[in-house]
Amino acid sequence: MTGPDFAVDRSSPVPLYFQVAEQFAAAIQRGDLAPGDRLDSELQLADRLGLSRPTVRQAIQHLVDKGLIVRRRGVGTQVVRGEIRRAVELTSLHDDLLRAGQQPSTSVLELATVPCPPEVAKALGVPPGDDVQHLRRLRFSDGEPLAVMENWLPADLVRLSMDALQANGLYGILRASGMRIRGAHQRIGARAATAAEAQMLGERRGAPLLTMTRTAYDDQGRYVEHGAHIYRATRYSLEVTVAER
Repeated sequence: MTGPDFAVDRSSPVPLYFQVAEQFAAAIQRGDLAPGDRLDSELQLADRLGLSRPTVRQAIQHLVDKGLIVRRRGVGTQVVRGEIRRAVELTSLHDDLLRAGQQPSTSVLELATVPCPPEVAKALGVPPGDDVQHLRRLRFSDGEPLAVMENWLPADLVRLSMDALQANGLYGILRASGMRIRGAHQRIGARAATAAEAQMLGERRGAPLLTMTRTAYDDQGRYVEHGAHIYRATRYSLEVTVAER
């Protein structure tokens, strides 16, 4: 059995499934259940708690919907790793993961020189159809998929390689080349995952995704990079500090 013993109050007006789900959530937050721990099967949990399988199934689904556990075919039900919180500042996801004590890794899905799409050309301030470097990466945190990142850069800006992109964040590569990134225009949104995106990120089709587009510029005011990224909303959030002027 994985996890502490729970008790339910049948005289309480709180639904039984919610009592079970909240006790599991509290155990995860306390660290009694660690990331990667497997939960007993629905049948085992129902027998141990003296509840019906539909009640246990509803509790498990509630935890899945909250992003605290995940069902994996052939593995079972597991506690997921904690949400990654990222301050809205001019850093790369690679460096933010390292700073948070996570181990980033990257799969480079595409690195090519392509004609610049019109919407990207507008962001970068280059003529549509001009050559730009296009890269698409799948970023992992401690071995779990977290984000799909797509970026475009002027073709003559810096020489990118698959090896460098797998080992480093893009901003780290740009800064190592002597570039001083001064600021960026950024937009944050949300949408549902397509079937292909869900498969890459280990989510269900239609799962919520956090989106971010960013166009960065250097200390000379030259646009150096435009990115369109998607993140698993169950694993990732952005934090903003608001101050009164």
